Amino acid sequence: MNAKQITTYAIGGKAIVEERILSVTTEADEPKHLESNVINLYPDLTFQEIEGFGGALTDTVGYLYSKMNETDKKQFLEDHFGKDGQHYRFIRMHMDSCDYSLEEYQAVADPIADPELTTFSIERDRTYMIPLLKDAMAMTVEPFSVLLSPWSPPKQWKTPPARPKNDASVYGAGFDLSAFTPEIDYDTPSRCHGGSLKKEYYRSWALYLAKYVQAYLDEGIPVTMMTLQNETIAATNWDSCVWSAKEQKAFLKNHLYPVFKEAGLTDTVGLYIWDHNKERVVEFAREMIDDETAGMIEGIAFHWYSGDHFESLDMARTLFPDKKLMGSECCALHPPGKTSPFAALSGMNGPSIAEVEYEDAAAYGHDIIGDLNNGMNRWIDWNLCVDKNGGPRHVSSGFGAPVCANEDGTYRILLTYHYIGHFSRFLLPGAKRIGHSRCDDKAEVTAAKNPDGSLAVVLLNRGQADVSCAIRMDGQIIRITLPSKTISTICIA
Repeated sequence: MNAKQITTYAIGGKAIVEERILSVTTEADEPKHLESNVINLYPDLTFQEIEGFGGALTDTVGYLYSKMNETDKKQFLEDHFGKDGQHYRFIRMHMDSCDYSLEEYQAVADPIADPELTTFSIERDRTYMIPLLKDAMAMTVEPFSVLLSPWSPPKQWKTPPARPKNDASVYGAGFDLSAFTPEIDYDTPSRCHGGSLKKEYYRSWALYLAKYVQAYLDEGIPVTMMTLQNETIAATNWDSCVWSAKEQKAFLKNHLYPVFKEAGLTDTVGLYIWDHNKERVVEFAREMIDDETAGMIEGIAFHWYSGDHFESLDMARTLFPDKKLMGSECCALHPPGKTSPFAALSGMNGPSIAEVEYEDAAAYGHDIIGDLNNGMNRWIDWNLCVDKNGGPRHVSSGFGAPVCANEDGTYRILLTYHYIGHFSRFLLPGAKRIGHSRCDDKAEVTAAKNPDGSLAVVLLNRGQADVSCAIRMDGQIIRITLPSKTISTICIA
């Protein structure tokens, strides 16, 4: 058995990656009975399949990519899709505009004037998103799969925004959009600020979505997934639409699935429900999935903005063992290197850039480990890159990404990118999570067996002190040290 350790840490805000060969001994040769500081691995106990990792290709990402020179474009693609990059195989894209679009737009400008949708066009997507997507498809070393998600139906089919009952807590404690939200017109339908799809347009919306999927397939784009609605209970100040589980169930059962079946899409495109924060995964899935709808739903998508809620995933896996669990969005809720979503506008500062970027990276590592250990199959990040202000986008403020595009068309890779790589580069598509146990909570651990039989063990040490421990497996011992505030992958072959 051979083993090596790849460790990522940061000095002065710069990521440092070290690799070293590890010694393997037999437990019988240990100087004394080994009980303390042990992490056990059980490769014969396997759980869910880990299908791969990815990120979102939004209008914003496509625009920033278009500003790069040919050398940087090639490197950007290699960093994410090449053999020496992140090995991303899943890409999420929005249907019509979202908050990370440069402007509001929809594929039919006025569906009331054009109820047959004869003017339907994805030409706007060909401006920035599709060119980058096709470049990525030409570069990828993994089978490619695209997830489409709608943020809002055409505004003409919606009710006006309701005075919100939910609040900014859908993006976590302390996140408040109110000071930066423009005055809302509660009398006029809009793509933004919520509102709901009128029931008389349920079938029209189903036909619209089917046309969107087919248009992408006709472009040669491998669409294999679609969520019913992004953030289904959030009336955000950007493109959004509020649905109850009862409404979405009726839409799925009576309109969307029959339309997709008639269009021949049900064998190609799997439908995913929820696509929102983990804390409501269980109740929404229980309301949506029954004997009639179970065969219509491929899986459950979720975001991370309301906290860990790893137990929710475990319960969803127990309740619906045949459904795929997919992390479909996460990001730091501030621009790169800032501590507030509005820091770029207000001039706010706080901890150093290096401290902020470490906390972001550690949060990613913690969340991915917890999600995997509780049944997640697929994981998709939010934007592949943003600019220094967390944009550009058609609404104020901005959020983070693993890559920051510079004004001159170059880009900077953040620590989060390297942390993600400890999963996407070593837990290969088709891997199975394996059993493990740990001695304490000083190191967070997940482990998987790859299709070639090799093992990858990812260990996160968020503490201020180094951690020394022994990995024990089948009577063999690998002694390791996890430096403070680092992530490591142990590769065993």
